[in-house]
Amino acid sequence: MTPRPGRLLGLALVLLGCVPGVAASSEPRVPTREERARYAWLTSTRPVLPLSEALPAPEGYTRLPVEPGSFGAWLRGLPVRPKGTPVRDFRGEEILPAGHPALGAVAELDVAPVNLQQCADSIIRLHAEWLWSRREPERIAYRFTSGDVAAWSKYAAGERARVSGSKVTWVKNGPVDASRAAFQRYLDLVFTYAGTLSLETVKQRPSREDVRPGDFFVLGGSPGHAVLVLDVARDARGRRVALLGQGFIPAQDFHVLSPGGDTAPWFSLDGDTVATPFWKPFPWTALRRW
Repeated sequence: MTPRPGRLLGLALVLLGCVPGVAASSEPRVPTREERARYAWLTSTRPVLPLSEALPAPEGYTRLPVEPGSFGAWLRGLPVRPKGTPVRDFRGEEILPAGHPALGAVAELDVAPVNLQQCADSIIRLHAEWLWSRREPERIAYRFTSGDVAAWSKYAAGERARVSGSKVTWVKNGPVDASRAAFQRYLDLVFTYAGTLSLETVKQRPSREDVRPGDFFVLGGSPGHAVLVLDVARDARGRRVALLGQGFIPAQDFHVLSPGGDTAPWFSLDGDTVATPFWKPFPWTALRRW
């Protein structure tokens, strides 16, 4: 049986992750047809580079293996913008300059011109986009802060959420529409009523020894904060480091953070907490998995 192109790409990303200290060998380029299929929001003209090429593992470290087709493998190929790109908010105003010491890279991920796609929303967006790329619409469902589940399949069938205080009812008063534009409207609905408090209710709580790409740290609150584990690498002594990404308030470009130091932009995972810029340290009890 001949492997499909998407599977070949996934295998290539896994193999790349298993080579310690691989240096970036590619210049930013327009995305391929396969990349535009995997990351459906991409345009055909903006130059990008996969995360795994843009941010190699520190010297002496090897990226952990990831299963082809998994959320972690998909994140490893996440397109990032060329070096020298600042973080901008939903209005186009600069939030972090390109040379900021806490900035590792900026993802090529659109932000609508409204203040919706913040920290928890960015994580939901990326997870939903991964499921969209896998053509698994029945798995695209997220909780509002009220606890109510907003399922894409229900929205695509024409049902809409009627929110009154903390009460949510679904009524069929919209068109049947499973288009990309409808999917984006569905995500805006989720961003409006979900947040760190709803992310905190995700049931899977992996141990610190089992942290993997695609997990996230979340501290619920108003405001709270959440960061996504984009990749994990390990050295021969068993020390682990991770790439961490975030959106923030106001809604802004999703970006890779940096702690500074010898392993930057990779964060050490060997402490009792994981300290990131702009927020208090995350305890290991804050780790979640979809």
